[in-house]
Amino acid sequence: MPGPTVQIFGTPDSSSTRAALRFFKERRVEAHLVDVRRKPLAPAELRRFVDRLGARAVADEASKAWRDSGLGYLRMDDFELAERLLTDQRLLRLPLVRHGNAVAAGRDEAAWTSMLAGDQVR
Repeated sequence: MPGPTVQIFGTPDSSSTRAALRFFKERRVEAHLVDVRRKPLAPAELRRFVDRLGARAVADEASKAWRDSGLGYLRMDDFELAERLLTDQRLLRLPLVRHGNAVAAGRDEAAWTSMLAGDQVR
């Protein structure tokens, strides 16, 4: 299927990131992994995910980094949370997947399937 490739922002040692890579490989869709530890997301790229999904959907509130930062006790609006995600990308729910204008956060096979079907709802 010619067209834009799928970009997967994650880490190679993450089981969710590997699941996303496997999902697209099984469907013969070219996927490009961007290791966020080596190359953090650009602010504009992260804004795209936050604008479309919301800051809460992009934040991994169950992660060790979230607990270690003490964020479970803070009340933040979406703007404050988005700023926090920009400064500390360990708080992101990985993988972040982008295909054209469609985006998804975390292990979400239903969203990945709709991306490939051309359903740009997400």
